Amino acid sequence: MQKSTRAPKLAVQGDHEASVAQDAIRKSIETKQRLAEECLDDIIEMAHMITIALRKGRKVVFFGNGGSAADAQHISAELVGKFKRDRPPFRASALTTNTSILTAIGNDIGFDEIFSRQVQATLEPEDVAVGISTSGRSKNVIKGVEEARRIGAKTIALTGSGGGQLGALCDRRVIVPSDDTQRIQECHIMIGHIVCELIEETLSDGSHA
Repeated sequence: MQKSTRAPKLAVQGDHEASVAQDAIRKSIETKQRLAEECLDDIIEMAHMITIALRKGRKVVFFGNGGSAADAQHISAELVGKFKRDRPPFRASALTTNTSILTAIGNDIGFDEIFSRQVQATLEPEDVAVGISTSGRSKNVIKGVEEARRIGAKTIALTGSGGGQLGALCDRRVIVPSDDTQRIQECHIMIGHIVCELIEETLSDGSHA
């Protein structure tokens, strides 16, 4: 009887899948190690800027596209809800959640204006706008930051790929040292968690408005 060749094929396939997974993990670790070596001060400065605004009774908004929209919602949820400590909510929101606003502006005015229009409606001087873009080239995020600057709000870029135009525009920036979108996004949510923890540790005594 002829022996089946299925098992060896599955073994080879399994080896390939394991190699792909291990390579992704290795690259993620390497990128995060570079982030720790090159961007630690920038992450702390991002937390400081938001902490100062919240302590003054100001608010922080987050915005981005695709995976960055999810990050905007995730980070703002940690601040409004809780991260590690029981404490009052912080004034944070994501400009990516109201589908009626997003589709109305996108349809009637233009997709490039979906964040700038909301920034104009909601931000005031000394508030903080956090624009998230892995490339630093997202037009609607750039326009949102430009509008925030016009209003007198503080601006932070959470980006990668050298920062692009977004990084150059902002008062503070955290630029993940990578051109790989996957690795940048993995770092962005970790940065968000670190920032939330630093803010919460500083303001958990209820010293914010």
